[in-house]
Amino acid sequence: MRLRFNQLQAQLERGLAPVYLLGGDEPFQLDEAARLIRAAARRAGFAEREVLDQDSGFDWHRLGATADALSLFSSRKLIELRLNSARIGKEGGAAVREYCARPCADNLLLILAPGLERKELKARWVGAVEACGAVLQVWPLKGRELEQWVEQRLRAAGFAPGSGVAALLAERAEGNLLAASQEIEKLRLLGEPGPLGLDDLLGTLADSARFDLFALTDAALAGDRARVQRILAVLRAEGSAESLVLWVLARELRMLAEAAEAIARQRSPAPVLAAHRVPRPRVAMVERALRGRPPRRFNGLLRRCAEADLAIKGLAPGDPWQRLAAIADDLARGGAH
Repeated sequence: MRLRFNQLQAQLERGLAPVYLLGGDEPFQLDEAARLIRAAARRAGFAEREVLDQDSGFDWHRLGATADALSLFSSRKLIELRLNSARIGKEGGAAVREYCARPCADNLLLILAPGLERKELKARWVGAVEACGAVLQVWPLKGRELEQWVEQRLRAAGFAPGSGVAALLAERAEGNLLAASQEIEKLRLLGEPGPLGLDDLLGTLADSARFDLFALTDAALAGDRARVQRILAVLRAEGSAESLVLWVLARELRMLAEAAEAIARQRSPAPVLAAHRVPRPRVAMVERALRGRPPRRFNGLLRRCAEADLAIKGLAPGDPWQRLAAIADDLARGGAH
């Protein structure tokens, strides 16, 4: 079966599956899902836990040997297999399929695969896990989905959030579920359960948004100028190096300039995007940003990047952060003047 994170608790209450595969790149949900499964396993009598770390020299025969070995401490055992690669290979796939073909009722296999490639989810061994147990993927929450998650956590903590409360908390902790969870725990410790309004939040929340450098270019391509400036403010406050921010902007602009040049020559921009390894989910955003914008717009912004580089090195006047903010804002507005 395939599960979403918010379905896991109900499934565990109905009964444990013999095998669980947890994958995805949202660490808080991944850790929490594993914690919920471990807790359910302990309640079901899986008192012993054995961890197998898959590395480059991992012997896949250990999985079967561990499953067959008698426990010295308990009649039931949780086997935790931690995958440290994007693919497990032919031998690994065969070992997992063999385990799933005849799972033992006294063993529970938990496979943790945070770096698993999406296309690996179509592999035969994943299908074997899905047929025998449960596959759960966790991805970063955004927008309304993030807001709903925050509201559920608030209600689980005993609060009745008023209008706008979950949205504000989601905005202030954007991209960092751990920070949002910590803020909710702080509210629980400082206040009483019950109604929770906006006034109860203001002044108590830390702006714990976690922005990586690439979120800046995504916001700019989406034309979200306010978000661009907020990301830059957070990056600056966190002590991010101006040179790294410049590198990300210049890298994006070079790709856009080349793609715009291809369009101007009546060619497809697809080879340019492929050469720059633009991820498939970003292609549509990039193509929208290119519409009606000639190469000179992006080349103009690249020249301003060179000027910002001189300012960062102290060879030109001006605040480097102000220059970077102006470049990012113009990219969000559609290019240079």
